[in-house]
Amino acid sequence: MADNQYDAIVVGSGISGGWAAKELCEKGLKVLLLERGRNIEHIKDYKNAMKELWEYPHRGGRTQQMIKDYPKLKRDYPLNEKNLDFWASDKDSPYTETKPFSWFRGYHVGGRSLMWGRQSYRFNKWDFEANAKEGIGIDWPIRYEDLAPWYSYVERFAGIQGSKEGLEVLPDGEFMPPMELNCAEKVVKERLEKAYNNKRKLIIGRSANITVPHYGRTNCQFRDRCWLGCPFGAYFSTQSATLPAAMKTGNLTLRPFSIVTRVLYDKDKKRATGVEVLDAETLKTYEFKARVIFLCASAFNSTWILMNSATDIWPDGLGSSSGELGHNVMDHHFRVGAEGIVEGLSDKYEYGRRPTGIYIPRFRNVFGDKRDYLRGFGYQGGGGRGRGIAVPEFTIGAKLKEALSVPSEHWGFGIMAFGEMLPYHENRITLNKNVKDKWGLPVLDMNVELKENELRMRKDMIQDAVEMLEAAGVKDVRPVDHGYEVGMGIHEMGTARMGKDPKTSVLNKWNQVWDALNVFVTDGACMTSSSCVNPSLTYMAITARAADYAVSELKKGNL
Repeated sequence: MADNQYDAIVVGSGISGGWAAKELCEKGLKVLLLERGRNIEHIKDYKNAMKELWEYPHRGGRTQQMIKDYPKLKRDYPLNEKNLDFWASDKDSPYTETKPFSWFRGYHVGGRSLMWGRQSYRFNKWDFEANAKEGIGIDWPIRYEDLAPWYSYVERFAGIQGSKEGLEVLPDGEFMPPMELNCAEKVVKERLEKAYNNKRKLIIGRSANITVPHYGRTNCQFRDRCWLGCPFGAYFSTQSATLPAAMKTGNLTLRPFSIVTRVLYDKDKKRATGVEVLDAETLKTYEFKARVIFLCASAFNSTWILMNSATDIWPDGLGSSSGELGHNVMDHHFRVGAEGIVEGLSDKYEYGRRPTGIYIPRFRNVFGDKRDYLRGFGYQGGGGRGRGIAVPEFTIGAKLKEALSVPSEHWGFGIMAFGEMLPYHENRITLNKNVKDKWGLPVLDMNVELKENELRMRKDMIQDAVEMLEAAGVKDVRPVDHGYEVGMGIHEMGTARMGKDPKTSVLNKWNQVWDALNVFVTDGACMTSSSCVNPSLTYMAITARAADYAVSELKKGNL
């Protein structure tokens, strides 16, 4: 095989790209995995994973210089000195905003699989049906039944801890033994479920943290430092799971510092022939050829590649024939909820740092409930007991040391809602050719906002949180609104949606670009709606399903 010729090319090495590489390699294809950023080797390159707070110059926080250098990243928690080099540079990789959008990215091998929150939930059957029933956007071309076996497939490999609950609104999966609720959470759970006649549930947050040894990975050590890279491999990431599996086959070639600038297209054969790559270090341009291409560069970057692959046939880019490329941006809106204190547990404490919280599944607009908005939301949160520093007097010197040496008087408890955002055609990203990044490439412009449906939902997200905590006997309950800007959920979706008709969608039911059937897009770009649950598990399942189909079609000679 020539140096530039492969069976398959996978663009992006995050959650979706790692899965695509693993599946295609294990099915016998010679695969080139292209990553625009640097390599991060498992364990060796997790330089801060074992550090304590006092070992950081600024105790893990941010400096004025960092705030100046990272005007976008400073908007939320990603700007910190613990793992700053895991986040894309605002200076090197800028973007513009017609309307405010917080875009937090990871440009390195593993992508955001190294920094994700690991919450892993299946969409339910209604999530795939809602668009059609409500006349929103377009209908999904698949249903829950199409994806259910693939959910099971990826769960068994990734390792998801959770409890079987038998809930239609939040389907069970293939779970490892669940982590345990702490005493405050157990108290709130019992009171909450009793108050609502078991129509609302509080469960352990389902997460991709293994609780028993799994495929050579060591079970979770309850350090809760996952986003620094886990030397135990206890949470699912490209480095801990899919990349080793792909490498084991001998079929994978990994090429970091490789910015894919466009898909190469043969208009006579109506197929892609490969990709053009700009070497991020040498600035030299290369072409790599393959029979099948998987774009998994993250929702917006995969769409950027398609839009930048303009031809005389499609001036707006490969996949733009429907007029939907770049449109229908979605995120999960959140940062509202409630908090308070749980009394009567002053003789209880907790040990270790469990890397997940609690989850309260959606209860609005299901089972006969009808609100003045569409869709719904779920809550994440939990209880905890910190140190006794919240004392009336100003603590300094000896008093501060004394306060830090004892637990606080009460347990705190809080929940934050994550709400579904509808797919609106006018919410879009476009190429801004007037602004260039470090490599001279055009950047993306964001033109996305919440609409009335989401704003009405947010009122319930706060009010329901307050009501539930009060019903569960939580004291001093207060509403919380930290303010939300689209993108802060780091769940960007849409822009190259799946559908049944090439006139209204970019991809078909197998994630193939209608305009070039040997190009697959399986990251967040493909999403037709967003549900209210974290989407990464769905990306995994969709990717594994598409890879299986791609290899089947290759064997039949259809690609």
